[in-house]
Amino acid sequence: MIYLQVNNLTKRFGAELILSNIKLEIKNQDRIAIVGRNGAGKSTLLNIISGQLSYDEGEIHKPKDVSLGYLAQHSGLDSTETIWDEMVKIFTYLKKEEQALRNMEQQMGDPELIANTEQYEQLLANYDQKQEDFKQAGGYQYEADVKAVLNGLDFPETMWTTSIATLSGGQKTRLALGKLLLTKPNILILDEPTNHLDIQTLTWLETYLNSYQGAVVIVSHDRYFLDKTVNIVYEISRHHSTKFHGNYSHYLKQKAANYDKDLKLYEKQQNEIKKTEEFIQKNIVRASTTKRAQSRRKQLEKMDVMDKPAGDESSAKFSFTIEKRSGNDVLKINDLAFHYQPSDPYIFSNLHLHIERGDSVALVGPNGVGKSTLLKTIIGQLQPASGHIQLGANVEIGYYDQEQTQLNTKKTVLNELWDDYPMMNEKDIRTILGNFLFSGDDVLRNVSALSGGEKARLALAKLMMEKSNFLLLDEPTNHLDLDSKEVLEAALIDYPGSILFVSHDRYFINKLATHILEMQANKTTLYIGDYDYYVEKKQEEQELAELKKSEKQTVEKTETTKSNFEKEKQHKKEQRKKERRIQDIEDQIEQLESEMEEIDTLLCDPDVFQDHEKALELTTKNDTLKEKLEALMEEWETLHE
Repeated sequence: MIYLQVNNLTKRFGAELILSNIKLEIKNQDRIAIVGRNGAGKSTLLNIISGQLSYDEGEIHKPKDVSLGYLAQHSGLDSTETIWDEMVKIFTYLKKEEQALRNMEQQMGDPELIANTEQYEQLLANYDQKQEDFKQAGGYQYEADVKAVLNGLDFPETMWTTSIATLSGGQKTRLALGKLLLTKPNILILDEPTNHLDIQTLTWLETYLNSYQGAVVIVSHDRYFLDKTVNIVYEISRHHSTKFHGNYSHYLKQKAANYDKDLKLYEKQQNEIKKTEEFIQKNIVRASTTKRAQSRRKQLEKMDVMDKPAGDESSAKFSFTIEKRSGNDVLKINDLAFHYQPSDPYIFSNLHLHIERGDSVALVGPNGVGKSTLLKTIIGQLQPASGHIQLGANVEIGYYDQEQTQLNTKKTVLNELWDDYPMMNEKDIRTILGNFLFSGDDVLRNVSALSGGEKARLALAKLMMEKSNFLLLDEPTNHLDLDSKEVLEAALIDYPGSILFVSHDRYFINKLATHILEMQANKTTLYIGDYDYYVEKKQEEQELAELKKSEKQTVEKTETTKSNFEKEKQHKKEQRKKERRIQDIEDQIEQLESEMEEIDTLLCDPDVFQDHEKALELTTKNDTLKEKLEALMEEWETLHE
């Protein structure tokens, strides 16, 4: 069923064009991501779809019986009720129905009514129907749903009687999300829903959305989240929309493949045009060939000339280098503990960490466990309650603060850098800022007037210029759009120093981390590997913990369970290996088919098929590719048996 259609939608703010000829379709069970640069118009499009903004041209079709729920960016729940009372207000109609059922039950005990057989039977029939309707509407389930959503969004039962007015902005945003999830509209529209969520809560939200009965439309900079939840991607670029099938990673591959294909077609046509124009120019004046030249000219005039495919929009360009190399031991932390006051409980304790040159360590753990606090303790902004921190030889720290407090809001963008490096030429400073997308008069703007993304890029520019050999990064991807995140990833992957960073961006962690340090209140655990490895090990630990719990019942049952666990563990390991191989085969098949398609196209070219040697070479290559493809297809079918 089609829930909503957008046709040829155009939106302007004054004379500025924001969106042009946008097309979008939402069907039941669709999981749609809308991606694009900051300022591309993603949130504007969501506001238009949800009825918050008008549009200048186009049409939006939505059946009247289709419900739509919208969570705007930075929106929080404003209420004086307690958390529980505010959540169950959604189900007021069910409470009324429940009370009506109780009233009918009381009537059933009335002796006079019981004596009137006809009225009593009618009451029983009405009660049965009302009870069934109540059940279908979720009357026996809604309290369990509220509890599940509150627990999933990190509101434990001890908080349910807390007044919403006393909560932080981030908590109010999470509650607004929870309330919207509980209303269960046909179309669920979420603008940056992953803000203020830790990794555990993000994982819960992914599971919830994947089982959601309606359609979901998401704007998010969390690529791991998008990979786990969406099956359609609409890219907003240069005011227009382009639809891609698949998750975010597939969208990137398909976008690159489409560009390469379009560029080749464009270049091929340009060569044809050039050859035709040369032929016309040489032969138009000759009596013997003028008719052919005129015929070619007519063909050229009728040709539908392709526009050169537009590549990616301009991206930031930077890399991190070091002034000098550190020693092999970069950081040693032993038995570190921290609290703000001696009477306060510890934020963290028993923390141990050893970082060697070249390591890239991600700090993960629930909100409030002290990840940012640890970074501030390492640089000396905060003093530990106990324990020891030792920096290695020649270690020079560069620190990125997620709040950008190190930026002077009274300065211009230009002076924010130039004042730190007064011996550099203005031209060189401007060149560096240009690499971070500050050009022309942008460099004369006050830092206070910058957006969150612009401040993040300016802070990264300052960090780059320090040339430190040990980077401490606190949520460096916050406020960055998807493209800027990828540029930052590439720069940090090539960085020759060591990195300790905090991030909720699991895609970023997966790309960058060589080690994962999981922080808990009273211990830390180091995992050597990327984020996917960490998740796999945590799953194995959970399975092992469940196994140990069952061991307490009986020795005999323990042995059986352990055997089953090992078999299941081996089965899952083999299944994961099998799934990875299937994905690898599918990627190879896609590549082979693409190569064969290119060869088929070439073989249709007169210049090629008339060249017997070249044609034979391509045919032989095509046969080889076909054999490889058949072998891969056989293996693929075997793996799916």
